[in-house]
Amino acid sequence: MKQVLFVLTSHDTLGNTGHKTGFWIEEFAAPYYALADKGVAITLASPKGGQPPIDPKSADPSFSTPATERFNQDPALQAVLANTVPLDSVKAADFDAVFYPGGHGPLWDLVDNAASIKLIEDFIAANKPVAAVCHASAVLVNARDTAGQPLVAGRKVTGFSNTEEDAVQLTDIVPLLVEDALQAKGGIYEKGPDWGVFVREDGLLITGQNPASSELVAEKLLARL
Repeated sequence: MKQVLFVLTSHDTLGNTGHKTGFWIEEFAAPYYALADKGVAITLASPKGGQPPIDPKSADPSFSTPATERFNQDPALQAVLANTVPLDSVKAADFDAVFYPGGHGPLWDLVDNAASIKLIEDFIAANKPVAAVCHASAVLVNARDTAGQPLVAGRKVTGFSNTEEDAVQLTDIVPLLVEDALQAKGGIYEKGPDWGVFVREDGLLITGQNPASSELVAEKLLARL
């Protein structure tokens, strides 16, 4: 049985807006079910362990999908989610791949997180795939390859675009723009239409642009496994 690690955010505050943030339900639920339904064993981790915060906007009925509806009616998965293991307690050696769901939360607590960076670098060094979707693509910007170069340098990558961030009116709130941050480290950033399905796979990296892209990221990850 293949083992995949999901890394979720523990950050719940949207800058100085007074609003809450966290992970985006669709970007967790769709990949989770896509993999679990195929027999993949999934372990959930977060920087602080325990219950990772859910972005309240992602629970809005207007963002409902079959995966989010399934999650809402899945107390077993909700119970597992409430007990994520601390990120610094997991090792790449115990898993076949790692997946990072998005939401704005990761921009604050996973970009510079030493345990996360080491984990990503260990997966790459072991020739294991690393997948991320939407804002979570930012977790790659400070990781390095085995030669000590920025991991995304010269690689095709995607993530939440500047135009999508503008559309949700958070450009001046977030600590970094995913598109700009990936390009600053030499990533070959590509995107599709705002809110459409767009995924890039380059070597061991699999990245998706936005919530709509999360299930395809999981499908490509599954194919690699």
